Amino acid sequence: MVLHLDGESLTINEIKHFLEHSDTVSIGDLTLERVRKSRQIVEDIIEKKQVIYGITTGFGLFSDVRIDEGEYNQLQTNLIRSHSCGMGKPFPKNVALVMMVLRLNTLIKGHSGASEALIDQLQYFINHRIIPVIPEQGSLGASGDLAPLSHLTLALIGEGEVYYEDQRLDSRDVLKRLNREPHVLKAKEGLAMINGTQPMTAQGIISHIEAESLGLQAEWIASLTHQALNGITDAYNENVHKVRNHPEQIEVAARMRDWLEGSELTTKQGDIRVQDAYTLRCIPQIHGASFQVFNYVKEKLEYEMNAANDNPLIFDNDNETLVISGGNFHGQPVAFALDFLKIGTSELANVSERRLERLVNPQLNQGLPAFLSPQPGLQSGAMIMQYAAASLVSENKTLAHPASVDSIPSSANQEDHVSMGTIASRHGYQIVENARRVLAIETIIALQAVEHKDVKKLSPKTYEKYNQLRKIVPSITEDRQFHKDIEAVSQYLREAAYKETV
Repeated sequence: MVLHLDGESLTINEIKHFLEHSDTVSIGDLTLERVRKSRQIVEDIIEKKQVIYGITTGFGLFSDVRIDEGEYNQLQTNLIRSHSCGMGKPFPKNVALVMMVLRLNTLIKGHSGASEALIDQLQYFINHRIIPVIPEQGSLGASGDLAPLSHLTLALIGEGEVYYEDQRLDSRDVLKRLNREPHVLKAKEGLAMINGTQPMTAQGIISHIEAESLGLQAEWIASLTHQALNGITDAYNENVHKVRNHPEQIEVAARMRDWLEGSELTTKQGDIRVQDAYTLRCIPQIHGASFQVFNYVKEKLEYEMNAANDNPLIFDNDNETLVISGGNFHGQPVAFALDFLKIGTSELANVSERRLERLVNPQLNQGLPAFLSPQPGLQSGAMIMQYAAASLVSENKTLAHPASVDSIPSSANQEDHVSMGTIASRHGYQIVENARRVLAIETIIALQAVEHKDVKKLSPKTYEKYNQLRKIVPSITEDRQFHKDIEAVSQYLREAAYKETV
């Protein structure tokens, strides 16, 4: 399969499909014509010796320093080398790959002045899965993600490290093996590569894909818990949710009814009790609010995925050429969205932990054994799994603090407000991973709990899930190393994010 890029219409679903099916990317001739026109404008600027930021001048505070003719290309290489000061562990390979796709999609809009040779090099790296090693830390989120994108660009020019065929190697050695020349940066191209929000956006896309999927997975997991506790289904009645108007809440309620259809373990109000606790009764309201967040974040990410966000930008309007210095590299819109994503995902874990507490607490679990222990006292059962979930939920509360409310001036106060959006994106994925493990713990405990209530009485859809998961995690017949079970179920939930169905 081929992912066709045009700089205008890339979606998160296309990225998801691209990652799942190992697609290649292609660019049409009409799109490349925009690239050629944009590059010609840069060449004209050089020929006319115009003073244009980042082409014939230095960068940041050095924007008023004229660069000698003949050193324009060296200026760009120096920029990449000096800005390659990222730190910490590398971004995951899928994030770095998406980063390249997004950067390519931006350059082909025709506002960046990149050469066809640079476009071709990026496309080659993507299609041959030569993935740059890009340290996660060191970006302020304006003037774009300078340090991470510099490391990406280093790989293109044969000076960085890459992952290739499951090895971490020098880029130059990989290019030599493939009989491919390193790209030589031309005027404007280094700046065109690193002024942008692709690292925070790429990590945000991965977080969104997995968080939204986790929201859907949380519904069948909650349905198992609901049945283990003989939950009341009246609270999911369509009439209740329609009168509140929120479409996401209405949709969650409908999916919960679907998951529970045909169950012999659910109850009606007054059968056992009149009302359930909020963590059961308010699932549509709580989970629905998270889906409101996911929908908002998706919109903002897809705007940014198709944005021209470097500086300066080149325009060819009705035979009038404009080269304008602006601030589209500023990550604030993405930073806000990714901070919001952290909150929406954190709450999925919050409410999951409270549900699983009800399953293990003998004062709340409707007669189930304390901690679902096979031998209470001698065996601890799920006791410490609840501890672990509580720990992750508490950690998420600190990670959910908004990164975007912070700013530290840089470049001698020329760049005096920054977004910290890349920090928001990194913390966001930590929250996704933590939330996934919390829901994995609820899954393990709910599977055990429904066995005490008779799994044959489960709804048909959740009985199918029960059977699937029992192939991954066996019943608890005695204490064992539960961390292995948690990781196995967590991996199952992660993989589901890249499949067509829940």
